[in-house]
Amino acid sequence: MKRRSFVKLSAVGLVASIVKPALAADEDMISDPLFPSYDGEAKMISTWSHGQEANRAGWKLMEEGKSSLEAVEAGARHTESDITNRSVGIGGMPDREGHVTLDACIMDWNSNCGSVGFLEGIAHPVSVAKHIMQNTPHIMLVGAGAKQYALKNKFETIKTPLPEVKKEWEKWKKEQAAIAKKPEINHENHDTIGLLAIDDQGRISGACTTSGWAYKLPGRLGDSPIIGSGLFIDQEVGGAVATGLGESIIRIAGSHTVVELMRQGKSPEQACKETVERLIRKHKDMSGLQCAFIAINTKGEVGGYSVFNGFNYALKTKNQDVLVDTLFDRKW
Repeated sequence: MKRRSFVKLSAVGLVASIVKPALAADEDMISDPLFPSYDGEAKMISTWSHGQEANRAGWKLMEEGKSSLEAVEAGARHTESDITNRSVGIGGMPDREGHVTLDACIMDWNSNCGSVGFLEGIAHPVSVAKHIMQNTPHIMLVGAGAKQYALKNKFETIKTPLPEVKKEWEKWKKEQAAIAKKPEINHENHDTIGLLAIDDQGRISGACTTSGWAYKLPGRLGDSPIIGSGLFIDQEVGGAVATGLGESIIRIAGSHTVVELMRQGKSPEQACKETVERLIRKHKDMSGLQCAFIAINTKGEVGGYSVFNGFNYALKTKNQDVLVDTLFDRKW
C-alpha cells in the first residue's frame, strides 16, 4: 500500500474511533472478566437528610432488577424536582445576577461518565449528563452548548428561579450581601446531593447534582460536575462523592483521593477521614468551611467523614433506611 493511501485510511479510522461514542448501556455486565463476583447486598448511600427520599426513589428501580446507574439517576432526579430544596434543581438559589444555573455528573462501573455545567432552565441536568455519556464522544458540556444539547434532545424545561426564591434574591440584592461570604453548608445551603449505589451484581455507580453556591459569581462551577472532584468511580476499588465548599474539594481532587486511599487498603471511612485531613492541611482558615465525603467499596462497605460535626448520610438496603451521623475532625 502506498504511504499516502495508508495515511488516508489511518486518518479515517482515527476519526471514526473518535466520533463513535462509547455507549454505556444501563444493563451491560462488568466488562473486565477479572472482576470478582459480588456476594454482598445492594446498597445506596446519599449525602444529607434529603438523601433518604432520593435513596427510596432509586431503590425502587434496583428492586425491579435495574442497575446501580439507573438507581443513582432516579435518586438525583427526585431531588432535582423538590421545590423545597434550595441547593439542587428547580428550587435552587440563583447566582448574583438572579440566574439559577445547574451542574451535574454521573459515572458508572465501566468508568463511563458524563457531566453538565452552568445549565439553565432544564429540569434534570443529571439525565442530560447521562445522555451525553451514552450518546456522544464527550464527557462535559457547559453553558449555552449544554442547553442547546438538552433542548435538541427534548429534555424537560423549567422556569427558574421560583417566585419565593426570587423574592429572597431580591432581598439579598438590596442588602448587597458580600459575595465572598462562605455559605452555611451545614444548614440550609447543603450545596449538593451526591449518591452512590452498588447493585446485586456488584456494579457501582454514582451521581451528583446541584445549583451550587447561592449568589455565586456568574459562570462559577464547583466540584459537583467535575469527575474526580465531586464524584469518582473505579470498579476495581469503589466510589466516592463529595459535598461542601467545592473550591476546597477541587484543590485536592477529593473524590479521586478517597478512591485512591481505598486502593491502598483503607476502609471507606478511613479513606474519607484521611482525605478530610488532607483538605484541612491545604487551608489556613477553616472557619465555616464544611466539606464531607462518603464512599463505598467493592465489598459493599460504606463510610463517611466530615470537617465539622453535623454531617450525615442516608443509607438504604433491603432492611435499612437510616441516617448515619459521620465522625468529624472538629466542632463548630
